[in-house]
Amino acid sequence: MQAVKRPRKVALIGVPMDLGTDLRGVDMGPSAIRIAGVVTRLQELGCQIKDLGNLQVPHAFVAGRGSAKMRFAEPIRVVCNELADATEGALAGGYKPVVLGGDHSLAMGTLAGLARFGRRAGGRKKSWGLLWVDAHADLNTPKTTPSGSVHGMPLAVALGLGDEGFTNLAGTPPMIDVTKAVLLGVRNVDALERENLHELGVRAFTMREIDERGAFEVMQDALAIVTSGTDGFHLSFDIDCVDPRFAPGVGTPVAGGLTVREAHLIMELVADSGRMVSCEIVEVNPVIDQRNITAELAAGIIHSVLGGKIL
Repeated sequence: MQAVKRPRKVALIGVPMDLGTDLRGVDMGPSAIRIAGVVTRLQELGCQIKDLGNLQVPHAFVAGRGSAKMRFAEPIRVVCNELADATEGALAGGYKPVVLGGDHSLAMGTLAGLARFGRRAGGRKKSWGLLWVDAHADLNTPKTTPSGSVHGMPLAVALGLGDEGFTNLAGTPPMIDVTKAVLLGVRNVDALERENLHELGVRAFTMREIDERGAFEVMQDALAIVTSGTDGFHLSFDIDCVDPRFAPGVGTPVAGGLTVREAHLIMELVADSGRMVSCEIVEVNPVIDQRNITAELAAGIIHSVLGGKIL
């Protein structure tokens, strides 16, 4: 096996946003992950850390609620645009952006920044893959959403489907070519969302496939998709992909998820590939957590994906 390429420069960006979900509390996720020692863990790997702090996010009680089919769309768009700028700036400075969430709607900002960087980096346009690890498909649009929660829409937006205020964050959509995108660990999909998945042609590795084939074999196929013909890939990791027995501090828990060991194996394989260019970990909600164990898991996941090994 090839040696792990450990990044020397990592930019931490906190996004304390809970506007994309009905349940308050996930805005405290970045602080909880920092309290869990993520900076110390990365420093132990020899990483040079640049902590950019938290973006400013309006509280849900004062932000404009907007449409029932796309709640808080405008303040979310503003935050995502600022996150896109921060992500692009970190990449241009030679840093690997690691975004701490916050609800999953923030992924639209990270991916917009990655897409902008790829288009403006000089020379040929760069192409990126996307590994989306989540219990949910996040492929709803304002037309298909049963809740109006924007955190159920970011993967659709990244692939060019949905509201133009979001799909155009990076300029011309899509942010990611659907043939280079993978949904991993999914086990809860809304009825109309399933139609979007089939329409777009997203390659989805469900929990059943992971159960049948094993996480290692599935990840070989997933990594082949997101790295073939690309300049690297983005990892979007929703902590609710892990079974709620091990990650109780999430707003939309679904039984039957990854074990802790499977989650770390997936991250270790990402690290071994040496091809991840940016990542985010989202949906840590300390309000409903138990002794910060979900944030501890999130910090450990970040440690593994940036090169942490058992031996």
